[in-house]
Amino acid sequence: MGIPYGLLHGVNIYLVLGVCFLANVLVFPIMMFFLNTVNKSLLRWHFYKKSALYIARRAKTGSGDKIRKYGFYGLIFFVMLPVPGTGVYAGSIASYLFKIERKKAFVANTIGIFLSSLIVWVTTLLTMKGMA
Repeated sequence: MGIPYGLLHGVNIYLVLGVCFLANVLVFPIMMFFLNTVNKSLLRWHFYKKSALYIARRAKTGSGDKIRKYGFYGLIFFVMLPVPGTGVYAGSIASYLFKIERKKAFVANTIGIFLSSLIVWVTTLLTMKGMA
């Protein structure tokens, strides 16, 4: 939402891309911190645990097979898709659930975020010019 919003409100096109990309990159370390520390504390509460298990099951059955099968590249593709239910939040959760090495997961998420940002950026620019 940030890229179309910024472009439609006249913000410099490169600034929009850079800020939105960096903001999304920062989500990964924050999510990993949450999943590794806060999540473990909250799992003691029944409602939270029930919700967390539901999300984990959905993540594993949804695209979990592809992420497990293709590993690094599967995670890039999963994060890259600019559709609901994918992206860096879901990619961070998938990295945590499938115990993907943190550095590899960060790089895969970053590449996926960049490609997704580029897709949304170009699509929005073309739409604004009446070409898409």
